[in-house]
Amino acid sequence: MTSKRADTAGDTPKPPRPITREWLFRAAAHYLERYSSSTANLRRVLERKVMRRAHARGEDASAFSDEIDETVAKFVELKLVDDRAYGEARVLSLRRRGTSQRMVAAKLSEKGVERDLVEELLAADETSDRQAAFAYARRRRLGPHRLRNRAERRDRDVAAMVRAGFGFSDAVAAIDDVPDRE
Repeated sequence: MTSKRADTAGDTPKPPRPITREWLFRAAAHYLERYSSSTANLRRVLERKVMRRAHARGEDASAFSDEIDETVAKFVELKLVDDRAYGEARVLSLRRRGTSQRMVAAKLSEKGVERDLVEELLAADETSDRQAAFAYARRRRLGPHRLRNRAERRDRDVAAMVRAGFGFSDAVAAIDDVPDRE
């Protein structure tokens, strides 16, 4: 008896099914079941999926841009994609784990949230960069949270904080464990 793999070894792979509105809708819904997203990010995800499938079928991916736009618009209409809600949740999450305002702005911009909305969300954020710096130092075990070699590693820890987007004074305060006086 021959195995199934041996029977199909010479066959060419079957091309994927055609790109349809229904397929795009299901692909977007499947993505949004797992991840929250901005409209621009959802559009990029769908464009990548379409590009892979169109390439496998030998089609032009740019022919499906209207269907992608319609799918994204449908999810916005259904309120399953909302840039403001996504941005608010992301700001809260990132600031709670000790991300600097600069890095939060960069991460939101990377996901396609508009600059005006990012500035508005950061202005409404009540967490100071100093509080976030202390949270970052605690999470990364820098400065006072380091178990050994604290004095030897001080400058490296401050540099790590500055690279993470914190101002020098906030970085030094977190590493030297200076209480928050803001």
